[in-house]
Amino acid sequence: MDMHRGDIGDRKNDHIDLVLSGAGTVAERAGGLSSIRFEHVALPEIDMESIDLTTRFLGRDLAAPLLISSMTGGPERAGLINDRLAEAAQHLKIALAVGSQRIALEGRASDGLTADLRRRAPDIPLLANIGAVQLVAGLGADGARRAVDMLEADALILHLNPLQEAIQPGGNHDFRGILAAIEALTPVLGVPVIAKEVGAGLSAPVARRLVDAGVAAIDVAGTGGTSFAAIEAQRQADPTMRAAAAAFADWGVPTAQAIADVRAACPGTTLIGSGGVRTGVDVARVLRLGADMAGQAAAGLGPADHSTDAVISHFSAIIWQLRVACFCTGSVDIAALAQARLLPPL
Repeated sequence: MDMHRGDIGDRKNDHIDLVLSGAGTVAERAGGLSSIRFEHVALPEIDMESIDLTTRFLGRDLAAPLLISSMTGGPERAGLINDRLAEAAQHLKIALAVGSQRIALEGRASDGLTADLRRRAPDIPLLANIGAVQLVAGLGADGARRAVDMLEADALILHLNPLQEAIQPGGNHDFRGILAAIEALTPVLGVPVIAKEVGAGLSAPVARRLVDAGVAAIDVAGTGGTSFAAIEAQRQADPTMRAAAAAFADWGVPTAQAIADVRAACPGTTLIGSGGVRTGVDVARVLRLGADMAGQAAAGLGPADHSTDAVISHFSAIIWQLRVACFCTGSVDIAALAQARLLPPL
């Protein structure tokens, strides 16, 4: 392994470049969303412009049930990306989750993850983010509180990424004690805790254990989008290790299955569907499967690397596509879309 590339800042910059190149993208069908087909309603009897896409998330009103799940790069680049995402989220009135705050918490760089982000996005749900393993391997509960405070965040994401940690150079391989640490944190943090995977999916049994430990929301982050196993395989200098890591490129729970299974296991829990959400039609699909919100990361990364206007344009198109999906299913709002008729599998 090339341990010199294990530096976190370099690794995150690599992630940006590899995601933008498409190196970590798995086949669209891997997430199962493309197999979900709505029954087209040729006579919707509704006014498309009057369709209500609004929802409420973490105590704030949103114009659409959409979460920008960000990925960050090296310090200067990450700051620009985060600023643009925050400005776009505020403009569109959709939610924003930042990438890992570990570098910022360790004082090596801010990555743009300061209270200035809240100034740019004062009215939308803003989600802090640290690795769940860091609760037992460095940052602890104090780090979790600082992550929330530095952004004045509405909630804290704890991301679970055992596959990525297993494969990446210098990864943390000791996941003992995490569930107990989460159970100790949730009643004292002061904001809701959200648990998410990073692309390999959360199964129903794991989601149920997390909810029982006090987690308020689950982001399934299933297969079908960016595979961090494929990303980390590309970063391996040793050809043997690269091939070994690549074997896990399609490992995990498909997004469609994860949403359906977790919703059945955790009926009252706020559920975010992400992993291969590429279009507004995919947003409609995850909402129909039982998610309350849809999350998108990789597809919005290119625009975020360019400008705030590009991010606004990208997510405006996603929201328009969601509105059209509602119109063509005769759904007057998101609640109706969740009950829209589906075609039987081909």
